[in-house]
Amino acid sequence: MAYITIETTINAPIAQVWEKWTSPEHIQHWNFASPDWHCPKATSDLNVGGEFHYEMASKDGSMSFDFWGTYTEVIPEKTIEFTLGDGRKVRVNFSETPDGIHVVEEFEPENQHPEEMQKAGWQLILDNFKKHAES
Repeated sequence: MAYITIETTINAPIAQVWEKWTSPEHIQHWNFASPDWHCPKATSDLNVGGEFHYEMASKDGSMSFDFWGTYTEVIPEKTIEFTLGDGRKVRVNFSETPDGIHVVEEFEPENQHPEEMQKAGWQLILDNFKKHAES
């Protein structure tokens, strides 16, 4: 199965980018694809074998789900890999460049929605992360 890749470059120090990506109190500020959704609860045990749980919910209360997974690799300020609850693999790499911190996220698509729709949704979340990380 081919991975879908999304990316962005963040104008902030790596320590700040890492903190805002991995800390539950920050995750709640960026982990949603549109303004009518939010992330009211987030937990994370950022260790190999540890789990994360992010509640994704519509602001009107009509829908919510637990986006969760298990960490399979954690290299501080470099790489996070995890397996989602449905078995799909995700890899996130952070690299320092002259333009800022380049974040590349690769994920296995699910088979319910078109890949372009999945790529667009994940990119919107990554764009929210960029805004939050630079603030």
